[in-house]
Amino acid sequence: MHTVKKLLGLAAALSFATVSFAAEEGEGVSSAAAKLVDFGNGWAITNSMATGWVTSAVLIALILFAVRKPQIMPTKSQAVFESLLEGLRDLFEPIIGKKAFPAAFPLLVTLFIFILMHNWMGLLPGVGTIGWGHDVDGQFHLTSPWIRPFNSDFNGTIALALVSFGAYLIIIFKYAGPKLILWDLFGNKADKAETPAWLYPFLSLVFLVVGCIEVFSILIRPFTLSVRLFGNVFGGENLLHGTGFIFVFYFMELLVGLIQAVVFTLLSSVYIGLICNHGDDHDHEHKEGHAAEAHH
Repeated sequence: MHTVKKLLGLAAALSFATVSFAAEEGEGVSSAAAKLVDFGNGWAITNSMATGWVTSAVLIALILFAVRKPQIMPTKSQAVFESLLEGLRDLFEPIIGKKAFPAAFPLLVTLFIFILMHNWMGLLPGVGTIGWGHDVDGQFHLTSPWIRPFNSDFNGTIALALVSFGAYLIIIFKYAGPKLILWDLFGNKADKAETPAWLYPFLSLVFLVVGCIEVFSILIRPFTLSVRLFGNVFGGENLLHGTGFIFVFYFMELLVGLIQAVVFTLLSSVYIGLICNHGDDHDHEHKEGHAAEAHH
């Protein structure tokens, strides 16, 4: 969790600097995605949706082409992809626990690659600068860009956060169960044998209040996940447009895109591990206890 806090602090600082600098230098990017096709009654295809679909299709095609038919002796592209998966596995498995890891890992890998590629979309030439517009005093004024990074639209980031939250609920109920979830949220964690009798009921009340606060924090997780990702990507787009696409800021946005992909998936894994990783510890202690008894 200390690593997560450091990453969040760095990301927040970069985001603040990004938005502040862009506000001073230029008009920036519209907070609302432009409608490419409007069906009426609130139904439309926006530039961020279209960009998301095209980028996702290209990404899927590239992965399928790189992996093709998996071989025992991997090709170079398959070896690169497997190395990426191994690195992510080493990162997530200790956090989630072995029990829930097989179910959570495909989700986390997909979220990481998807978010990373869409974060870096804004660095490609033409993104946010090609589209419909009109001339104003001899200069072309862009009004409806055709391409917009998926994660610079709040609708896109809230959708990602809701998918992550929905998967979180399914995984914890399947691999932890309602009983463990209720105990983890509201149960008295104090050791009754070592706690004074008069203090134990008071601690039960304290844990109940803390559990209610924890439930509230769980319910706002989709909002915090989505706002953090949207703020950093949208701020980066404003920075690039407001500074005239100075090259030095491209490198900073590469780092921000990577950090935000790591933070989003790392937090998703931590949320799952906080509930599901108890079972691994309990089973390990249980096996050690049996081994000790057998030895005696």
